[in-house]
Amino acid sequence: MAEFDNPGDGGGKSAGAMLAIGELADRIGVPTHVLRYWETRFPQLKPLQRSGRRRYYRAEDVALAERIHHLLHVQGFTVEGARKALSDGKAQPAVEATPARAPEPGNDPVTQGGGGVSVEALVALRERLAAALG
Repeated sequence: MAEFDNPGDGGGKSAGAMLAIGELADRIGVPTHVLRYWETRFPQLKPLQRSGRRRYYRAEDVALAERIHHLLHVQGFTVEGARKALSDGKAQPAVEATPARAPEPGNDPVTQGGGGVSVEALVALRERLAAALG
């Protein structure tokens, strides 16, 4: 049993407790290999490595991993886009950061022909699918 496990509390940990890679993976809903991949792509994500190269994530690492997950899987950033957003301190994609102008009637390529779907409806659908799959 790892030194950070506390079997008496039903698996819950205090807010400041470190999480093993499997615990963090379960918490944010990604496989452990994804977290290891993120470590190679996001230099800010640096968990402690103990004996046997076991990874333990501090509270700030957990928050960063959750933010990366949100950027990639909820907001739909690419890895490169998420890296730029983190380095710029932005959490919103460029499309949402600048207000979109409403298209003039008859000039919207999405709704021409009378059968379009709004961007908001597509974003809502993507979020529901991510929640169902996650």
